[in-house]
Amino acid sequence: MPTINITPDKVIQEIMDFNQKLGKSFENLLNAEEITTGVTLKEIIYQEDRTILYRFKSDNSERKNSIPVLIVYALVNRPYMADIQEDRSTIRGLLNAGLDVYLIDWGYPDPADQGLTMDDYINGYLDRCVDVIRKRHGVEKINMLGICQGGTFSLCYSALHADKIKNLVTMVTPVDFQTPDNLLSRWVQNVDVDLLVDTMGNIPGEMLNWTFLSLKPYRLMGQKYLDMVDALEDPKSAKNFLRMEKWIFDSPDQAGETFRQFTKDFYQGNKLIKGEVQLGDQTVSLKNITMPVLNIYALQDHLVPPSASTPLKTYVGTSDYEELAFKGGHIGIYVSGKAQQTIPAAIGEWLNKHS
Repeated sequence: MPTINITPDKVIQEIMDFNQKLGKSFENLLNAEEITTGVTLKEIIYQEDRTILYRFKSDNSERKNSIPVLIVYALVNRPYMADIQEDRSTIRGLLNAGLDVYLIDWGYPDPADQGLTMDDYINGYLDRCVDVIRKRHGVEKINMLGICQGGTFSLCYSALHADKIKNLVTMVTPVDFQTPDNLLSRWVQNVDVDLLVDTMGNIPGEMLNWTFLSLKPYRLMGQKYLDMVDALEDPKSAKNFLRMEKWIFDSPDQAGETFRQFTKDFYQGNKLIKGEVQLGDQTVSLKNITMPVLNIYALQDHLVPPSASTPLKTYVGTSDYEELAFKGGHIGIYVSGKAQQTIPAAIGEWLNKHS
């Protein structure tokens, strides 16, 4: 076995170096400016209750695609992850690809929203936002980009409103909710969702956030903070670290009835691939998705493993189906440097080709 050479001088030097970094880190934290929630200029196009429809402003004067794209994000986190910082913004990448980009911000539900259902979100707010965009641009169909749970919402919407969607892009989107390697699914199988919702009403975002973090406790709750001192030593890195921390813990509460249905029907019942999801008086059949589909997934995704996403090809009704695999994780697909160089450009190229 190799000999570990630890001397008192080395220990003292390491302690001094650490304390120096720690002091610099505190200084950078104290001098940090206000942490923004998104970096790209945008305007409010439509607002209903807590839902806001934004349109992003572009420095790119050349629009390559006359069909606008609507980003549908998940309910469980805030959508500014797609626009987290200047050099790591999926939104800016899409704008640079010549797309006209809209995004739905679902807001922060309060106790008055406990009764909101998936039907309210998908056939209500989402459908009306789509109609606003269609009317503004004078088009019958728009492009849609669904992210994570928002991708599942987009699949449901496109199956029920195929006449309004020209092309569908899904990113890190669960389709088969009961694959063996899905840790989140295995955790939720034995939860008494009815008791939880009937007792709590809306589900606290903080509770869900800690659930997600507990799936990789060492990396997300231990190692990250051991590495924090190195990250905070540089002012720019410190600001980026704080942006990520702000997003991670900025978790809206979940409307109780929507949480009840999504958990029971999708995770516990796996009804999406069975064609048994009911929204209002309509049944969701993925076979009704006949428009072109681009499905993007992350190979190291611990929340939506590839096995949960790639079955989409089997269930949709379109023959124009493509996949794009990204070598990274659930968050890295938005913020890593490699992702920024490849993913938005690939989406833009695919949509431009199909539009």
